[in-house]
Amino acid sequence: MDDSIRLRKDDDPRLSGSLVCMVLAEVDDMAPAPRALSGALGELAARRASEDFPPAAVKEPVRAMLRAGGFKPAGRQKPASEYLARAARDGVFPSINGPVDCNNLLSLETGLPISLLDADELGGSALIRVCGAGEAYVFNASGQEMDLAGLLCVCAADGSPLGNPVKDSMRGKLKDGTRRLAGFIYAPLGLYSPASLERVGERFAALLREHCGATARVAGTV
Repeated sequence: MDDSIRLRKDDDPRLSGSLVCMVLAEVDDMAPAPRALSGALGELAARRASEDFPPAAVKEPVRAMLRAGGFKPAGRQKPASEYLARAARDGVFPSINGPVDCNNLLSLETGLPISLLDADELGGSALIRVCGAGEAYVFNASGQEMDLAGLLCVCAADGSPLGNPVKDSMRGKLKDGTRRLAGFIYAPLGLYSPASLERVGERFAALLREHCGATARVAGTV
C-alpha cells in the first residue's frame, strides 16, 4: 500500500477543538457489500431507527466542532452522521458498495461523520483547514454546489477542498475505478483523544480488511 499521503492540520485556532483520523486502504474493486456486511448494517440501522441517535452527548459536540469556524450545521447542512441516522429512522438506509457500507456502519456505531475519498485525488497530502468566503464545490451529480465558508475540510495537496463532515465533493467521491481509499473520521476533542480516535480508525481499517479484502491501516491523527 502506498504510504506517501501525509496528513496535516492548518495552524488555525478554530481547529483546536477538532480531531481528524486518516485511514488509508487499497481494494481490488468497488464490489457490492458482502452478505455479512449488509446484514450487520441492516441490523444496526433497524436498532438506530428506534433510538434518539446520535445521542445529545455526541450530537452537540460534533455540531459545536463544525460551528467553530462560523459554519451553521443545521437543516440541509447538518453532519453526515445525522443524515445516516435519519435514513435509518425513515427506513430507507442505502447499501452502496463494500467500502461505503463499512463507512456507514462505523458512523452508525459512533455517531461521528466520516469522509471516504479517492486517495488519488489528494495528490500526496491531506490538509485539514477551515475554508474561506467564496469557496465551494459540487457535491452531487446534478451539479449542486455547497458553500464551504467557515467549515473544516479535507483538502488536496493543491489546496482544493475534497471532503468535509457534511457532504463530500464529486471530485473526491469514490468512483468505479477507485482502488486507493482515504477515510477521514472527524471528532471533537474532549469527546475523543487522539488515542481513542485512533482506536475508531483501527475499527474502520478492520472493517475494510474483513469485508472488502482491503489492505488498510491508520495513517495518523491530527
